[in-house]
Amino acid sequence: MQGPKNKIISKTSVFPANKKEIFMRLQKLETLQYVAAPYASFIPVDEKQPIEWKEGSSFSFHFYLFGIFPFGIHTIHVLACSEELGISTREYNKHVPVWNHRILLETIDENTTRYTDEIEVGAGWKTFFVALWAKAFYAHRQRKWLKLLSTTQN
Repeated sequence: MQGPKNKIISKTSVFPANKKEIFMRLQKLETLQYVAAPYASFIPVDEKQPIEWKEGSSFSFHFYLFGIFPFGIHTIHVLACSEELGISTREYNKHVPVWNHRILLETIDENTTRYTDEIEVGAGWKTFFVALWAKAFYAHRQRKWLKLLSTTQN
């Protein structure tokens, strides 16, 4: 899977929610927009297209770095999407032609889930810098997930 100059980033956290609730939230565009901000913003290119995270779906977003800097169109192809398998996507934009993302969910107990983001990035000479940003971005996303889940548990 990994290209010769690509980098792999992996980040795991334990979330205070069951796998079903997390998977349900993963399928909502609003969740992506919340956990990504302010590092990134995703605005659908086709506002009329329903965003349904399911195997075989493809979406294109206007991508803004730090919510301000236009970074082109970011395309997401959903390769797998199930509560058991998690979500696997093949993503890209003109600056980062390889952005493969896999989300794994593992039940710890009825109210606790291990959540892992695995990302492969490839951007030629920019790969090192993209990987640094991605590492910070996914740590941020998981902190936002914890905040989101803690506010809904109360």
